[in-house]
Amino acid sequence: MGWKTAAATTAATVLAGSGAGTASWAAYRLLMTQAGIARGVIGRDTSKPPEADGLYTAGCGAPQPWRAGLRAQTHLMIFGDSTAAGVGCLTADEVLGVRLARGLADATGQRIRLSTKAISGATSKGLAGQVDAMFVAGPPPDAAVILIGANDITKKHSIGASARRLSAAVARLRRAESVVVVGTCPNLGTVGAIPQPLRTVVQSWSVRLAKAQTAATLAAGGRPVAMGHLLAPDFLAAPELLFAADGFHPSAAGYELAATQLLPPLLAALHESTPASGPRTRDVDSIRTRE
Repeated sequence: MGWKTAAATTAATVLAGSGAGTASWAAYRLLMTQAGIARGVIGRDTSKPPEADGLYTAGCGAPQPWRAGLRAQTHLMIFGDSTAAGVGCLTADEVLGVRLARGLADATGQRIRLSTKAISGATSKGLAGQVDAMFVAGPPPDAAVILIGANDITKKHSIGASARRLSAAVARLRRAESVVVVGTCPNLGTVGAIPQPLRTVVQSWSVRLAKAQTAATLAAGGRPVAMGHLLAPDFLAAPELLFAADGFHPSAAGYELAATQLLPPLLAALHESTPASGPRTRDVDSIRTRE
């Protein structure tokens, strides 16, 4: 996840601002040690998220696998990183995209197609490729949800550049007439596996990135949802419930909480974009897809 890179960059900042060589070296060693501790505790989750794509209807027990000839009134597509993909979930029902698809189906009575383009480990640099893959696979979705930012922090990407990449992805989707909801960077200060003072540093970075993402999303025509601000109090109060076993990704309960914050703005955005004649029904007999 890039903790050593983050720690080294932080240490370089400390070194630049300190006139005491011994103190500077001690600060560098401390942050590098803490980065190693955090990496060791969190580990590297190489598990594949549960398969979640398909056609969801209100009250359905399991989704219908998507194939040519099916109809969907709303196509929901998920972009972003491991949180968007569902790392930390044990079953498909726990995945954030599934919770949103089921929520849309229950609230609207529509047939909801869920497609996932998110990739575990992705940063904002990968969003362009995910959107490219969407255009190659078929027509754009009616609604897109993006969750990105945590890996930009752990890999210490430029906040300004990360926000611009997000803005570009949102703008491309909006030009394709998709409504876009962005879950901004989570507050990494809630991750107890990151020791102090490194945790305070990454918390500051994640808050700054979330603010930049909010402005970038609004400028590109999307709807930002301040996930860090909204969820941090709950994750701090009940980490044993809301974090998965790795202490970094959300648990099933954590994803459920995240879905409750994303679903209302997603419903609102779709409602505002729906023409007076009613929702579109996509007949895929007339659309060639390569998914």
